[in-house]
Amino acid sequence: MSDSSTEGIKTVLHPVSDLAAAKAVYTALLGVQPQADGPYYVGFDAAGQHIGLVPGGGPQAMTSPVAYWHVSDIGAKLAEVTAAGATLKEAAHDVGGGRLVATVTDPDGNVLGLLQDPQ
Repeated sequence: MSDSSTEGIKTVLHPVSDLAAAKAVYTALLGVQPQADGPYYVGFDAAGQHIGLVPGGGPQAMTSPVAYWHVSDIGAKLAEVTAAGATLKEAAHDVGGGRLVATVTDPDGNVLGLLQDPQ
């Protein structure tokens, strides 16, 4: 084991088929208005977590929610989890502002997200 521990799950993205309908439901559920509200992504910050709505599963073609584990060193954590048996699904890449994300699958095919905020 390395010292590249996680900061826990702080971000969960949900693929949605009807963005407006989903936005209404999540606004009611979370009790806050979206912080990001566009045609390609709606994001909420509530109780220390970020909940994102991605129409049609986005470019990553999500078919189910993906929980993102926040890490301080995404490269080290990717190396660690793939050495342990995870399979790289989406390599680390910048999604804006220096935020890096990547996904792997566990041995059962569950998608796990990794997220590194700018240092």
